[in-house]
Amino acid sequence: MKIYHHIDEFTTVKNAVVTIGTFDGVHIGHRKIIARLKELAAASGGETVILTFFPHPRMILHPEDETIKLITTIEEKAGLLERLGVDHLIITPFSRDFSNQSAEEYIKDILVDKIGTKTIVIGYDHRFGKDRQGGLQDLLKLAPVYNFEVLEIPEQDINDVAISSTRVRTALLDGQINVANDCLGYPFFITGKVIRGDQIGRQLGYPTANLMVEEQYKLIPKNGIYAVRVRVEEQVYDGMAYIGNRPTVNGMTRNIEVNIFNFNQDIYTKILRMEFLHFVRDDIHFASLEELTVQLGKDKEDVQALLILNSPQFNT
Repeated sequence: MKIYHHIDEFTTVKNAVVTIGTFDGVHIGHRKIIARLKELAAASGGETVILTFFPHPRMILHPEDETIKLITTIEEKAGLLERLGVDHLIITPFSRDFSNQSAEEYIKDILVDKIGTKTIVIGYDHRFGKDRQGGLQDLLKLAPVYNFEVLEIPEQDINDVAISSTRVRTALLDGQINVANDCLGYPFFITGKVIRGDQIGRQLGYPTANLMVEEQYKLIPKNGIYAVRVRVEEQVYDGMAYIGNRPTVNGMTRNIEVNIFNFNQDIYTKILRMEFLHFVRDDIHFASLEELTVQLGKDKEDVQALLILNSPQFNT
C-alpha cells in the first residue's frame, strides 16, 4: 500500500475506486465497505483509494472538546488498512480552510482533478464541504459532468459502521474487551514505547514494561488487569497488563504496564504492541504491598487460564 501524507503527493491512477472516511478502528463494518471497494476495482482493472483526514475533523472544528478519543492512531489505522490490501491511502491534513470549500470545489478539485476518481463508494449520510452542505445528491448531480460513477453504500451498512464504532469505544471504556474485539474482528491493541518506571513491580516479583502512548487522542481502556498478548519485534508473548493510577502506592499518574511471561530482555525504548484479550478485574486499593503481591499471584493464574482456554484466534 502506498501512503500519501497530503493529497498533493498523490498522482492519479487508472480507474480509481475511491471511498472517504475516518475508518477509526477499521472494524468489521469498515471491512465490509473495503471488500466492496476491492471487488469494484478488480472488476474494472482499477486501484482502490481511501481518502482520510488527520487530525480528525472534530479535533479541528471543536478544539475545546478534550473528550475525543480514537480507537486507532493514524499509524495503527494505516497498518490495518495495508493488511486488508488497500492500494492507496491518502492522509490529507484537515484544516478550517479545507472544510470551507464548496461542495462543487471539493468534488472537482479533490475527487476529480487530484484523485482522478472513476467510481466513488459513499454512504447516504456522508457530508462534505462548507458547513457540511455537500452530500450524495451533489455527487449524483455532478457525476455525468465529470465522468465518474457513484455507488451508494446501503443505509443498513452505514448504520452498522456507526453502531460498531460507538459500541467499540463504549465497550473498551467499560472493560468489555470481548465485545470490542468481536466488533473489531481483531484484538484491540495499544502501541507504545517502553520507558523506565519506578521498579515497584520488580520488587514485588512481577517486573513490568511501562508503556508510553504518545498520541493523547488514543483511547485507553478502563483501569484494571487484563490478559494480553505482547508483540516484541517479531516475537509474541503472553502477559498480564495493568492500567491505572496504582492506588496502593498512592500513584499520581495513570500508568500502562505489562508483565511479560517467560521474558527477560532489556527492551527500554523499544516499541511494543499490546493486544487485549480479556478483562480480569478492576483496579483496587490494597492495604499493603503484601496483599497486592498475593493478589497479583492470583491474577497471573487467572490470566494464564484465560489465555490457555479462551484465547481467540484473530488474523492480525
